[in-house]
Amino acid sequence: MENQKLPNATIVLVLGIFSILTICCYGIFSVIFGAIGLILANKDAKLYAQNPTLYSNYSNLKIGKVLSIIGLVLGAIFFITIIIIVVSLGEEGLMQMQQEMLRRQNLE
Repeated sequence: MENQKLPNATIVLVLGIFSILTICCYGIFSVIFGAIGLILANKDAKLYAQNPTLYSNYSNLKIGKVLSIIGLVLGAIFFITIIIIVVSLGEEGLMQMQQEMLRRQNLE
């Protein structure tokens, strides 16, 4: 009997990559992609644990799971940082900070 591929391994890998790439979008998309990737990875890991000899692409699942974890953690840190900045400075303070950064950039 030929080995089958885990049903969600490729999707988990893609979601892990997207979770890393979308960190710069205030972290929210990174957290979403990372969480979905982890849920699917755990589902496939249970399937693999039942019969390891039946499936062949477990390495893709492991890589995707690691990328999802990294994206989830970094995205959550970035998202929490943004929330803290907005709460401590308020919207007006945030706008002033952005204007100051643009002003410095134009001077260089």
